[in-house]
Amino acid sequence: MTVPDTRAGRLGDALSQAFPGAAVTVRDDSHLHAGHSGARPGGETHYAVRVVWEGFGGMSRVNRQRAVNAAAAPEFNSGLHALAIEAKAPGEG
Repeated sequence: MTVPDTRAGRLGDALSQAFPGAAVTVRDDSHLHAGHSGARPGGETHYAVRVVWEGFGGMSRVNRQRAVNAAAAPEFNSGLHALAIEAKAPGEG
């Protein structure tokens, strides 16, 4: 369960709304980027997400990435620096 008043919670909520029925996983990797560009002392700047959604079937990898980035746009506008994306349809490796 995510906490909605955190960036991870907001990301999870945004992705779940954008991709109804998807299995969504959000991981804060900010601690791995301490001292790097875009990192902040308080963290919440670097995330990895995994979205498994039926609607991705037949979509190109680029279009999947664009769709996830579009759903995450409000977070990029408020301090999210980097987002690693794994976007797959069910049954894809």
